[in-house]
Amino acid sequence: MEQERWVLALPTCKTPTSHHQIPLLLLVMLFLLLTPPSLSINETDTESDLLHPKDRNALVLFKSQVQDPYQFLFSWIGSNCTNWTGVTCSNRTGRVISINLTGMNLSGLVHPSLCKLLFLETLILPHNSFYGSLPPCLCKLMNLKTLDFGHNMGLNGTVPPCIGNFSLTLERIDLSFNSFTGEIPETLYYLKSLKYLDLSHNNLQGNLGNFGQSLVYLNLESNSISGTLPCLSASVESIWVLNLANNSILGGIPSCISSLRELRQLNLSFNGLRYGISPILLFSDKLVVLDLSFNSLSGLLPRKIAEGGSEKSGLLLLDLSHNQFSGDIPLTITELKSLQVLFLSNNLLTGEIPERIGNLTYLQVIDLSHNLLSGSIPLNIVGCFQLLALILNNNNLSGEIQPELDALDSLKILDISNNEISGEIPLTLAGCKSLEVVDFSNNNLSGALNDAITKWVNLRFISLAQNKFSGALPTWLFSFQVIQTMDLSGNKFSGYIPDGNFNFSLKFNSSNFGMTTSFEQLPILQSLQMKLSVIVSDINELGFDYHLFSAVGIDLSRNLLHGEIPVSLFGLHGLEYLNLSYNFLDGKVPTSLNNMSSLRALDLSHNSLSGQIPENISCLGNLTLLNLSYNCFSGILPKKQRYSRFPGAFAGNPDLCVEESPGEACQTKGLPTVPNKNFEEETDGPISIWVFCISAVVSFYFGIITLFCSARTRNYILQTKL
Repeated sequence: MEQERWVLALPTCKTPTSHHQIPLLLLVMLFLLLTPPSLSINETDTESDLLHPKDRNALVLFKSQVQDPYQFLFSWIGSNCTNWTGVTCSNRTGRVISINLTGMNLSGLVHPSLCKLLFLETLILPHNSFYGSLPPCLCKLMNLKTLDFGHNMGLNGTVPPCIGNFSLTLERIDLSFNSFTGEIPETLYYLKSLKYLDLSHNNLQGNLGNFGQSLVYLNLESNSISGTLPCLSASVESIWVLNLANNSILGGIPSCISSLRELRQLNLSFNGLRYGISPILLFSDKLVVLDLSFNSLSGLLPRKIAEGGSEKSGLLLLDLSHNQFSGDIPLTITELKSLQVLFLSNNLLTGEIPERIGNLTYLQVIDLSHNLLSGSIPLNIVGCFQLLALILNNNNLSGEIQPELDALDSLKILDISNNEISGEIPLTLAGCKSLEVVDFSNNNLSGALNDAITKWVNLRFISLAQNKFSGALPTWLFSFQVIQTMDLSGNKFSGYIPDGNFNFSLKFNSSNFGMTTSFEQLPILQSLQMKLSVIVSDINELGFDYHLFSAVGIDLSRNLLHGEIPVSLFGLHGLEYLNLSYNFLDGKVPTSLNNMSSLRALDLSHNSLSGQIPENISCLGNLTLLNLSYNCFSGILPKKQRYSRFPGAFAGNPDLCVEESPGEACQTKGLPTVPNKNFEEETDGPISIWVFCISAVVSFYFGIITLFCSARTRNYILQTKL
């Protein structure tokens, strides 16, 4: 094939071929057949892959100054550019035009030797551990189009002002997730070709100026940018994404923001924005994400959001939570046909939930919690048949749980806690087989636990606390394999604690010996994390992280339970919290309690338990809170067991005494008659009050990754790919 290519390259003879020319042609063909491979066309290709000596020396010097624990740069030897990991050279000149060392765990200073790569167009070194300041000589790279040092964390100093030297070429700058300080260089505002600027998660300050007409993406989240919100008039026809979340921007939202005709995503959350939203502030129908949460905005919710009307809006996510909006939920919100996520929590909203909310058939997350909403849960909500999370806690809702809710068979999170819901749990809720988190606490629910709950096979958290449930605890109660938290406190359950099914729970039975952190007072609650992933189109991907601060624990306190504590309950090695206080339990505490290595808090107070306290209970390494007061325990508490670190834990046990010294008489004066004040402050009421009160600690926030980085500690994350 190579010979054929050479033959085709020969000049065509235009004169007639004579018999004297035939031998010459044969000689040429014979020469080609005998030509060694080293003289073929491949030799020319190989020469084009040669790395220019000047650039090779610069890269070798850079490599010598970098820590490379995984030897990603081991291939940086020889002169063949194609063998150098992350390096691209020009086929014509051999000069380095691109370096991409993303996520190679490299560390060290950014060495000035990179400045010698004069033909470099792309410099991408994110997700490493480079530190120090950027060398000013990088501004000599006049051909640079992409500069990316994002997610290095340790880069500091000011953003080099000389970056403005690239005004004709530079299109993308990413210095996010570092420690840069000072103001945004004024020269950045004059980069005519700049399309993408990400300076998020730094320590930049000062006011925001007006960027060039080519800017498409601007992310300054999590800095200390101050002043008022600019109009960005120069970018009115170009900008798609504007993320200024988690800064110190004050004042109102100017109506000129609505002139950003191409805007797809706007995130102004976690600022100091005030006042109401002007009725003339109407966004383009192209807007996909609007996040104004965690500000001090007030007045009524906007009656109109999209310029072309709610019906034409392409809005997928609307977050107006954590403000001071008042009044009712406008019906126009129920006309946002494309809406996937609605956050209106933590406002002062009144009135009823609109019946027409069921018209939002694409809706997957609703959070209306922490408002003043009244009335019942609208039956039409079953029209949101794709719903994954329904969050209505901390309102004034009343009525009963509608049996028709079983139509929400994709529902994973159902939180109606802290309302005035009454009636029983409908048997039809067995149809909600996807449920993982259920919180019905602090309502007026009653009746016995029915078998519908057994169909929630993926259940991880359930709280029915502070209701009026009654009857015996069913035998299947502890049979959920992935259950992490079960809180049935503050009801009227009676009878025995069922035995025999404790071994089903993987969480209850798997101890985590790595969690031996010392705690001074209340134990730190774990985060129960769920990922709700949704593909909404070919270009948009939504993923929600739901963090519920709870515990691996069981709370059956403040009921009417009696009988002995099942031995198998104290064999749950993964259990961290156990509260059986304020019941009528009797008998002895099983000695297997000593094997509960993960236990952090134990409350068996206010029962009729008797016998001796199990030996070495105080030596459980993770135990932080212990309350065995007001029982009928007897015997001696050896001083060597260090029970003194639990003051008041044994009060109200008249037949219990403390051994002052070996061989001496037992002393009862070492036991206070009432629990120590500090202990009582920590354990006032059942464990559910200070461990399982999820309504006070569960929040639903969202941030945007890729185009919007998450603001502070958001619990919902929206990923959007454009």
